[in-house]
Amino acid sequence: MLSKEQLKRIKLIVFDLDGTLLTDDKEIGEKTLELVPQLEELGVRFSFASGRLHSALVKFAEKLKIKTPLISLDGSLIKSYPKGEIIFHSYIPLKHVIKALDLADRYLLKVALCHGDAIFYTEENALIPEMIEKYGAKFEQVENYNDYLNSTLEIVMAGDYRDTIKYVTQKLIFPHTFGLSTNYYKSHSHHGIYYIESRKMGASKGMGLKKLMKYLGLGYSETAVMGDWYNDRSLFDTKALKVAVANAVPEILRLADFVTLGTNNEDGAAEFLELVLKSKK
Repeated sequence: MLSKEQLKRIKLIVFDLDGTLLTDDKEIGEKTLELVPQLEELGVRFSFASGRLHSALVKFAEKLKIKTPLISLDGSLIKSYPKGEIIFHSYIPLKHVIKALDLADRYLLKVALCHGDAIFYTEENALIPEMIEKYGAKFEQVENYNDYLNSTLEIVMAGDYRDTIKYVTQKLIFPHTFGLSTNYYKSHSHHGIYYIESRKMGASKGMGLKKLMKYLGLGYSETAVMGDWYNDRSLFDTKALKVAVANAVPEILRLADFVTLGTNNEDGAAEFLELVLKSKK
């Protein structure tokens, strides 16, 4: 059980979006919409820590009237809202971006470069918006990648040959590439499609949270995080107060300090917000 004293100390609540704050229809629960402004009046700040691009977080920040910097691309970027000031970035070194593009060209993989506000692709990679799964992302076709190499936060590749994907993945990890975190996985919604994602080593939601707290002058005892999925693990490895919604994967449920009775489709987040509100009143 959470103590009243724990809850009273909370000054920052950081939500994961998909599967946690949002329903499967990508909506925020009505009760949460009511509780957030009430808590803000009592000095509680809110933010997101999501795998989405920053631009895909903005409409939800607008809906909740959030004015705290947002953590996007699983910790690769922290950007203020609504001013758009970059608090922290984890850009991939130029040499790694060039190497990835060369490998994609050589092995006939589709490739795109993810920046904070858009995913850029060329005419040769025109299938990218249909192939890759990036909720709410803005896709923009460009003539070539020359002007988009230096601010790349994530490189995404897609292909339909698993062995090729595995081989290219190996070429993008140590010892071939140092300082890059690369993994591959199978698409959930596109049959027979495999993806490679590469980011600068060290980027995670947990690291993003640490940098956001430092920027705001807050400690872990004043912070709560909410999540449901494997990419929330780094948040749940911190000393923040950890809240899982009922539909969370077992790994996250096991690490949680509090588990809501409701799922993301039942506005489980509101259960925790009500407890914080009662403690502060």
